Amino acid sequence: MDRYIGIDVHRDSSTIVVLSAKGKRTRRDVVDTNGRTLVRYLRHLSGTLHVCIEESPWSEWLHEILSPAVAELVVYQAEWTPGPKNDSIDAHGLAEKLRLGQTGSGNFKAPAHHRRLREWARAYDALMLDVARCKNRLKAQFQRRGIQCNGKTVYDPEHRDEWIAQLPPAMRPSVELMGLELDCLTELKGDAERALLAEARKHPMSKILATAPGLGAIRTARLIAIVVTPYRFRSKRQFWAYCGFGVVTRSSNDWMQTLEGWVRGRTVQTRGLNRNHNPALKAIFKSAAQTAIGRKKSDHPLRQTYDRLLASGTRPNLAKITIARKIAAAVLAMWKNKEVYKKARQAVS
Repeated sequence: MDRYIGIDVHRDSSTIVVLSAKGKRTRRDVVDTNGRTLVRYLRHLSGTLHVCIEESPWSEWLHEILSPAVAELVVYQAEWTPGPKNDSIDAHGLAEKLRLGQTGSGNFKAPAHHRRLREWARAYDALMLDVARCKNRLKAQFQRRGIQCNGKTVYDPEHRDEWIAQLPPAMRPSVELMGLELDCLTELKGDAERALLAEARKHPMSKILATAPGLGAIRTARLIAIVVTPYRFRSKRQFWAYCGFGVVTRSSNDWMQTLEGWVRGRTVQTRGLNRNHNPALKAIFKSAAQTAIGRKKSDHPLRQTYDRLLASGTRPNLAKITIARKIAAAVLAMWKNKEVYKKARQAVS
């Protein structure tokens, strides 16, 4: 007998609703958000268990500990819906969507052997953002006093005393403290980078994917940590949508009535890129495209494609997106076929 279970998880409590195959609610319980408690609760239920949970900070942990105890576990990306709302309604809605097959394939959760790589990638991304914010705060201290500090010497510890001497005495101690913070964060970022690269070298695909134009070792390591496996995507179009390069067309009032019947009218269509995507992956491929087209004197097919797009009147930002899409498609094909990058194949794709 199939049981469809929705779990609405919060920090302290988890509301569980159990539905039968016909949609009748058989149980509703509230338990502690504790791994052993949740596993014990599920193992006491009879039948074939199908569980649905929402995407949340706890979803990766719950997917890891609950998957062995159930036949199916789906992580669903919930959407806002009008009307009344509470924990019981949310849990019932998750179970009902799973029973009716409205959850799709669910959000992907990486297997355990990629966990260390993903954690180092998260740490590297966080430290990279912290370093950028610290640099902006440090430079802002000089700019608010009208001191022009273009370039990177303001961040260099060897030249910092020269810059701080230009500030009023009251500001110097705080700016020195910000400089020390930047030095510590930069050192930690370097440690995270070395650990990330060492962990990425344990995955054989890192050497193959690093041959793609504009990627390099760091971007390849972050790419593997995010995607994990290329077989999540049936074709390059699904991969483009995940990267934020899927083209979305919107129109309204498409049809008009004539003496011959309904015909499609000339409506104004707006085009753009999909918003539901992975921003880190989009940044990786856009920066890779920028690296690929940054070589002014190059016979690379991607640079030639970029020049042709500009010559035909395409705006530079849209041409850059086109190059990023080509790199993403090439990476997906390289990953699936386990082949290094080939310029000749990219030239005709």
